[in-house]
Amino acid sequence: MSVADRRVCRECYRVLDSPDQQACPNCGSSSFTEDWAGYVIITHPRESEIAAEMEVTEPGRYALKVR
Repeated sequence: MSVADRRVCRECYRVLDSPDQQACPNCGSSSFTEDWAGYVIITHPRESEIAAEMEVTEPGRYALKVR
């Protein structure tokens, strides 16, 4: 499965690792979408200006735009 085929959490924009996930491992939401664009990989959220702007506190892949 390519990254473009993955679902994204509508609440925290986290790109989900598995299509079978029923809840977001980051925020617990069950609201997902396949309509998203661009993503960023955050490895050190405490040191990242992008993570601060996106309000990301956990490392992972996050969508930049979610519709």
